[in-house]
Amino acid sequence: MRIALAQINVTVGDFVGNLKIMVAAARDAYQQGAHLVIMPELALSGYPPEDLLLRPSFYAASAAALAQLASELSAFEGLHVVVGHPYRMNAHENRPLKSNVPPSDTFNAVSVLREGRVLGTYFKQELPNTEVFDERRYFATDPKPYVFELEGVRCAVLICEDIWYPTAVQQAKTAGAQLLLVPNGSPYHLGKDNLRLEIVRARIRESGLPLVYVNYAGAQDELVFDGGSFVCNAQGECVARMPQFEAGVALVEFDGITPQPSKIAPESSLEAQVYAALVLGVRDYVEKNGFPGVLIGLSGGVDSALVLAIACDALGSERVRAVMMPSPYTAEISVIDAREMVGRLKVRYDEIAITPAFEAFRLSLAQVFDGLAADTTEENIQARIRGTLLMALSNKLGWLVLTTGNKSEMAVGYCTLYGDMAGGFAVLKDIAKTLVYRLCHYRNTSDAFAFKQIIPERILTRAPSAELRPNQIDQDSLPPYEILDAIMQLYMEAGHSGADIVAAGFEPADVARITRLIKQNEYKRRQAPIGPRITARAFGRDWRYPITSGFSEVL
Repeated sequence: MRIALAQINVTVGDFVGNLKIMVAAARDAYQQGAHLVIMPELALSGYPPEDLLLRPSFYAASAAALAQLASELSAFEGLHVVVGHPYRMNAHENRPLKSNVPPSDTFNAVSVLREGRVLGTYFKQELPNTEVFDERRYFATDPKPYVFELEGVRCAVLICEDIWYPTAVQQAKTAGAQLLLVPNGSPYHLGKDNLRLEIVRARIRESGLPLVYVNYAGAQDELVFDGGSFVCNAQGECVARMPQFEAGVALVEFDGITPQPSKIAPESSLEAQVYAALVLGVRDYVEKNGFPGVLIGLSGGVDSALVLAIACDALGSERVRAVMMPSPYTAEISVIDAREMVGRLKVRYDEIAITPAFEAFRLSLAQVFDGLAADTTEENIQARIRGTLLMALSNKLGWLVLTTGNKSEMAVGYCTLYGDMAGGFAVLKDIAKTLVYRLCHYRNTSDAFAFKQIIPERILTRAPSAELRPNQIDQDSLPPYEILDAIMQLYMEAGHSGADIVAAGFEPADVARITRLIKQNEYKRRQAPIGPRITARAFGRDWRYPITSGFSEVL
């Protein structure tokens, strides 16, 4: 028996385009001699469709696309295809679906197709409702196993979260399953690849059944799907693994129920994984939304340098345009370093001085500001002038503005609404400042890239600065980033209390200040553009703190 793992990249709601991708993957598998090809969870519709799942017409379109897919796959004689799709009992019923009514006839489904027919359909049992998932808003459950026979092997279909718990696996085994087939829509975060393998091995130890795990390789809004599809034998040994962040089709031979050793993609470093996730996140967001290119405001600093490198790797230099907007406080070396980097990458580069606009603003405000000392107001005006210029270029050209702020800044509000936060996609939104430096060093030195050393060394060694007032550096306003990032990770990502963080050895004043700033700046983050999720908890769909709140923790 030969099973193909179709690690594809589809777009939410694009039934026509997704169908073409799936037929092409099935054709590839068929030409390699596959008996079975497995597509990811909800592959027909893309994942996650979110509130499109409340549109009756969405289910009608899904049903029509499934019928067309079955028809087109009939050309591949004998090929079984495992397809994920949204399912409604009466797909063409116009009765509205409501978010405040528990679903009863809509399901996260997988069907097995063969030669134009649907052999059977399985409904997902375990509906995740944590982190970035809220499937209970959309789907009902129907706890029944589905097992079919292929080449003398009884195969059970499960879906993603079903393998995180023993129940569905045990049901499948009781129903006579000898092999588990698991389509997934499993988004990436740090350490996710190892976590998946641990969960799969736990289910294999309990059931004694080998398992095929198939995931997406693509991005959808904030979520990045890293692929990494794999096959484990009945002993829990990984005998085949596809590369991360790359779409493709891989064939695995089985001797009965025993998968034979196949290609195992090498494990990547943390920096390599994160960089690849950011590149994929940018590429898919830009291309799936039809932007011709991207605009980046350069500062001569490390954050904008990293965003520029990622954008060029994602889209090619010809689709990237950089703009330097010096103010009276911009250091000459910042301009020199920016020019040097764009020269190395060969991107379109413009310089627009903001001093005339800044002076015009100050003149306009002179009377109403009379007697008031200069402060962060004047600093923010400079940032907002830059944001306005970038958005003007975006309007004129139709290109997307990539913002350059990092997670550390977003956490404590070291960013300007309608200024450096102005844009359409926040590439580093979930990247702490300390990780920014690690990613820059990785990009400059990794043999994965033909052209290295693209970020000038001085950008990496200078003290970071917003350059909005004379002789300014970030550490004038913030604790050292090593401390800020560590406290942020413990408090925001891991959920520890302030008291626990102090007990871990951090200064009470630092903990109190950073946790207070995280709370105070929720109103800014609500207005920030989306960006790729990299950690287990990002400022986005899995961070839902109120803006107005009187709660504060006692250290």
